[in-house]
Amino acid sequence: MRHEPVLFEEVLEFLRPSREDGVLVDATVGLGGHAEGLLDRHPRVRLIAIDRDPEALERSRNRLSRFADRVTLVRGRHESLLDILKQQGIDKVSGLLADLGVSSMQLDDAARGFSFRFEGPLDMRMGSEGRTAADLVNTLDERELATIIRDYGEEPMARRIARAIVNARSEEPIATTTRLAEVIRSVKKPRRPQDIDPSTLTFQALRIATNEELVELDAFVDAAVDVLESEARVAIIAFHSLEDRIVKRAFRRLEGECTCPPGLPVCGCGAKAIVNVLTGRPVTASEEEMQRNPRSRSAKLRVAEKL
Repeated sequence: MRHEPVLFEEVLEFLRPSREDGVLVDATVGLGGHAEGLLDRHPRVRLIAIDRDPEALERSRNRLSRFADRVTLVRGRHESLLDILKQQGIDKVSGLLADLGVSSMQLDDAARGFSFRFEGPLDMRMGSEGRTAADLVNTLDERELATIIRDYGEEPMARRIARAIVNARSEEPIATTTRLAEVIRSVKKPRRPQDIDPSTLTFQALRIATNEELVELDAFVDAAVDVLESEARVAIIAFHSLEDRIVKRAFRRLEGECTCPPGLPVCGCGAKAIVNVLTGRPVTASEEEMQRNPRSRSAKLRVAEKL
């Protein structure tokens, strides 16, 4: 099955390059769907394609091979954007995209351990480095686990789930996705048949923590805007409220919104407009796309243009 990127037409419409012979960046290229569309639509641009997942990069390499030397693929994290561009000898870019979600390839591969729908090792890493979700589940104390589940999953039963995990691992380590899901479901029951699986929020939280997805996201938005040419645009797709909130606040700050505490007689934060936010509200998928591609239901696109 061919990968379908979310909000594909919307990204192509918003992310028009500031120069048709410029450089675009896909900071999380994944399986290359958005990148392919951008290269097709703008036949003179070059593209820097970044991803931390070596398997995703290889698939993108195959998908984008027909564009030859117009594409440079780089293994790395989007948070390392400035270093990556410096290594490529690039100071400014004509547009930048970041799709922050986990890819369907990763979710559907049982061996990657992202989903409670398939039995697999409790891994959840988007790359091949760092601690796994199993490392977190089996080594952090109850308070640390509860904090992760509450803060990153917005799970109201975080403390009870953390206690259940600690009790279960005292008998034997929790090594698989299905075992962790069983532990969660032992203390959290769905109220109605149509409710989301009880494991959903905890799995989200552990994935975010494992991949440090929110670490330096605010700084990444600053870096992305910093490398844009005048009138170039940055487009960011988020898939959960924590990410989207960070992007929204960063864009507002870069648009010149004062961040001083209320009541100060004079602004002291030096707020200055650097961008114009083009999406007053996030762009979301149409009903047709949501029917065709359920993963798009939670996608939110925000776009800003550098002044």
